[in-house]
Amino acid sequence: MCGIVGYIGQKNAQEIIVGGLRKLEYRGYDSAGVAVLTENGLAHDKAKGRLAELEALLEVKPLEGTAGIGHTRWATHGKPSRENSHPHLDEKQKFAVVHNGIIENFLSIKEELIAKGYKFISETDTEVIAHLLADLYDGDLESTVRQAIKKMRGAYALGIMSEYEPDKLIAARLASPLIVGIGEGEAFIGSDIPAILEHTRDVYILNEGEMAVLTRNGIELSVAETGEKIERDIFHVEWDLVQAEKGGYDSFMLKEIYEQPQAIRDTMGSRIDVDTNKVVLPEIKMSAEELSQFNHIYIVACGTSMHAGLVGKEVIEKLVRVPVAVEVASEFRYRDPIFTDKTLVVVISQSGETADTLAALREAKKSGVKVLAITNVVGSSVAREADEVIYTWAGPEVAVASTKAYTCQVISLYLFALYFAQVKGTQSDAQIAEITTNLLELPGKVAEILENPEAIREFANTLTDVTSLFFIGRGLDFAVTLEGSLKLKEISYIHSEAYAAGELKHGTLALIEDNVPVICLATQPDIYEKTVSNIVEVIARGARTLGFAVAGDEELGKTVDSVIHIPQTLPFLSPVLSVIPLQLLAYYASAARGLDVDKPRNLAKSVTVE
Repeated sequence: MCGIVGYIGQKNAQEIIVGGLRKLEYRGYDSAGVAVLTENGLAHDKAKGRLAELEALLEVKPLEGTAGIGHTRWATHGKPSRENSHPHLDEKQKFAVVHNGIIENFLSIKEELIAKGYKFISETDTEVIAHLLADLYDGDLESTVRQAIKKMRGAYALGIMSEYEPDKLIAARLASPLIVGIGEGEAFIGSDIPAILEHTRDVYILNEGEMAVLTRNGIELSVAETGEKIERDIFHVEWDLVQAEKGGYDSFMLKEIYEQPQAIRDTMGSRIDVDTNKVVLPEIKMSAEELSQFNHIYIVACGTSMHAGLVGKEVIEKLVRVPVAVEVASEFRYRDPIFTDKTLVVVISQSGETADTLAALREAKKSGVKVLAITNVVGSSVAREADEVIYTWAGPEVAVASTKAYTCQVISLYLFALYFAQVKGTQSDAQIAEITTNLLELPGKVAEILENPEAIREFANTLTDVTSLFFIGRGLDFAVTLEGSLKLKEISYIHSEAYAAGELKHGTLALIEDNVPVICLATQPDIYEKTVSNIVEVIARGARTLGFAVAGDEELGKTVDSVIHIPQTLPFLSPVLSVIPLQLLAYYASAARGLDVDKPRNLAKSVTVE
């Protein structure tokens, strides 16, 4: 996600912080900033754009001091701009804060602070923290941070400093990674190990709900809310810089697969009100009356985003009872689509620059149709040109094969469907509450799947000499098989196809012969028996089968050669879980074949030409 660096010691803080931020550039960002405690108090500078823009400002007017914090921002709350860049300061500029994550209840805190007379200059949730610290300050920075943390709900990795206590840096972590580096007469904070690896290989890795107080004389760890002291073994980093950028994983793709619990949590963020169990989408500006009028939806996208749209189609139709057509963006504008004043077009693009999707958006706008965009990049072309935008807060995705962007797109479509259902009254409060409760449990269930990858790895290792492979499923399972098949073919180069299981008899069975691998998804209870019957058909032709079922299902294992279970959830939420082992399957199959997982041949991360 965003990058955090902090330093306290005897050396030039600005130089160390900017150098650390440079090591985090691979993560992606849209702005950067630094705050340093100088002999005249807190001083800061920040800039929209690349780190070089900030460096040019600091070259003209350097920040002299030996303690400071810095940040590279990937926009979530608020567009990329200097005002929205971190660090954020209170209006008297006595406190500075850098922050990764999302403060879910920032609006209610902001309203309280505005009522007290505090003035805000940014659109971010982070600025709330700086003003909150100023409001709560009781003469003890550590105590004040603890009070603020108790008021905040959400996810955060925080670096905090104050002019009132210049010999102290504070770091705190909840659901967003943060490390503390240990030096001689100096200490560091970083959102990732590469930021500080040049200066130290000895670190404390903060766990959930922990806080660190850094001084030139040492580091003290504690439970953030209670202050209870913590003893922690030092972790000595053995990785080189390239490995460190990947978080110790073998590839960016594997790192991004394992970032999905956090990415999903961030995308839901403050959009589910845990007090009412309802979805809130303040970014959607159209009125409830305007949204209610839509009686037909096109979802337009390419590749992985189109597969997310297929899940969205079923969910919207189920919850809202409005017909949805999913269209391949490259074909959409050439077939003279039928628009009315009650048509909504939803475009999905990870980068926000996908050429075919952008062209479809413009075609819809030219026809006077409202367009809602789902994208991961604030300020992208798709985001700027659409009427409405829902951002997927997946963070930067480096690997060409998309993983966390897909799951966050699916989550965004669930949120939109629930919001639409609330507006139209097609689901009761109790039904909405049941779904949002289960949505909030998904990050933990994804993490559970990721803790046990061995069965997937073993099966993938049997695919090194395979030339053709098939995926089958029905309903939502079929939508997921399309994504699983795409992942496998794009990074392992194994010919792979996904078919609706009920279509096997209409031609596909001719391709099934002895030992051909078939991946079989059977997670949907309403068509479970039909799916098993289809699986039996491929087994009768000699297929080697790997089945995916929901935990507690003991029947599928009696039919397929091997079975993998995903945690239980509501059936129409299962795509978020069932796609995870398929991503791992593609990764391990590619690795077993000795291929470059992150950079598959002939493919680009963002397709910006038609």
